[in-house]
Amino acid sequence: MRILQLSDTHLERTDAVNRHGVNAHDSLRLLLDELRHLRGIDAVVVTGDLADDGSPEAYTAVRALVGGFARDVLGGVPVFCTTGNHDEREAFGKVLGSGHDEPEAVFASEAGERAAVSTVAGWRFVTLDSLVPGKVHGHLSAGQLAWLRQVVSTPAGHGTVLAFHHPPIALDNPLQQVFGLRNPADLADALRGSDVRVVLTGHFHLQLFGLLESVPVWVTPGVVNRIDLTAAPGTERAVRGASASLVVLGGPSGPLFHTLHARDPRAHETVYELDADRVRSLVEQYG
Repeated sequence: MRILQLSDTHLERTDAVNRHGVNAHDSLRLLLDELRHLRGIDAVVVTGDLADDGSPEAYTAVRALVGGFARDVLGGVPVFCTTGNHDEREAFGKVLGSGHDEPEAVFASEAGERAAVSTVAGWRFVTLDSLVPGKVHGHLSAGQLAWLRQVVSTPAGHGTVLAFHHPPIALDNPLQQVFGLRNPADLADALRGSDVRVVLTGHFHLQLFGLLESVPVWVTPGVVNRIDLTAAPGTERAVRGASASLVVLGGPSGPLFHTLHARDPRAHETVYELDADRVRSLVEQYG
């Protein structure tokens, strides 16, 4: 199983430069053009923050660009999408439904949460909704986790791929620790003894690997920009550079993770910087 993972496209209503001087549509187009030689991909997973402004137009653009790439370049492989903290559930659902074109099962709550299941070549793909409206951090509700337990109570042919936005792991980084998934222990309990082979997330705009209940967790870098951890301690710097991941499951060495970077002539240029005072303020505000 070969998965192309994208995340944090942050498209907006208009195809224009955003407040940081970056055209998110151009970043996605550049990345997809750089990936045009990829072959042997079985599925595309987009792990949240598809839109920056939560507009229907942004989701329509994601569907056209990513869906068109999956159809025209990858031979019609399925695309699975999840919500992130910048997404808006109603607009997401209006354009993308559950995030699966033909789901086998869907979880829908009164709060508008969406989770879904599809199977590709014997691999079960489950997407969850870690969005907390109005907040940066993520949370997986008790209802979703109970539904997940029921789904994975029966093993899939080869195993389960779990995808959502907010990582359940973090470095010793104050913003990651505040902005990540707030209830990783609850998720770990749901994964215990299951056939989940990998957890795919985004949100942090950088690549990161770790384990949760012995299950590999992969954080893919963002499409719109990436976070540069060479900045001074206590600060944050975002730089240009659209990236994605190739995830390979199965075989004696799997899972394998490889980051794919677009050849952007302006790569590594600073997009924004947060000084130590601003970072402390954000931790106090959202922590």
